[in-house]
Amino acid sequence: MTVISGMTGFGRADGALDGWSWSVEARSVNGRNLEVRFRGPNGFDALERLTRTAAQARLNRGQVTVGVQARRSEVGAGAVRVNEAVLARYLALANQLAEEGATPPSADGLLALRGVLDLADEDGDDAETRAPIEAAMVTTIEQALEALKLSRHREGEQLEPVIAGFIDRIEGLARDAEGEAESQTDHIRERFTRRMGELVPDAPGLDDRIILEAAALATRADVREELDRLLAHVGSARQLLQHPPSGRKLDFLMQEFMREANTLCSKSATTPLTAIGLELKAVIEQIREQVQNVE
Repeated sequence: MTVISGMTGFGRADGALDGWSWSVEARSVNGRNLEVRFRGPNGFDALERLTRTAAQARLNRGQVTVGVQARRSEVGAGAVRVNEAVLARYLALANQLAEEGATPPSADGLLALRGVLDLADEDGDDAETRAPIEAAMVTTIEQALEALKLSRHREGEQLEPVIAGFIDRIEGLARDAEGEAESQTDHIRERFTRRMGELVPDAPGLDDRIILEAAALATRADVREELDRLLAHVGSARQLLQHPPSGRKLDFLMQEFMREANTLCSKSATTPLTAIGLELKAVIEQIREQVQNVE
């Protein structure tokens, strides 16, 4: 049986190749659509695009953040060299300032200036060299996303019985409302008859008018259509739970549930039916909060 997934989760994976080592963390929270944010090491420009593609292939909704932290071992890091052209420009400017009374520059101060020191890789560290490392990083990213997907799936396993329980509760309340609604017509007629008898006790032909007016009031207060739609929505919700991803559709269905519950309360002519309608609204609000976590 297919189980719904949540949108909150975490996944991690590690990798290493040719003196490089890296770790990938992927996490997600609720989101109306799929939004992927990426942070990665400099020099691996294709990783962001490939990460988005990998996430889109596995996830449908949620705000997803993927971070890659990479480091290179000292053995493969290459040698440090001085960029003499840049240093010469800094020296010329420093000497000019010194002639004007400024303090002459120190060696460590010059070496700390931006661009003076370069990391000269032994293998040139060009795009061709980095390609296999980048490909290995993508594999690790995919592993982290798979772990994230599994984490979201576990959340869905926990959400499903909770949501199913709320759906059962809504159905039970709708059935209770059906029984109470059957007595609503008699209640309206009795109340209207009593009120008219108090206002015009001796009016001729009162019985016929009472019947007509009570029938009109009962028609306006008929909640059978709302209850039929509520029960139909219950069936739809159960079907959606069996056919994920269904978060968006379930979220829309909660609006329809609440619409019928509001109408039920507005049409209610008895205290017990009103109480059922208010409890329905409370349960629908509870299930709506859970549905917002569904992918």
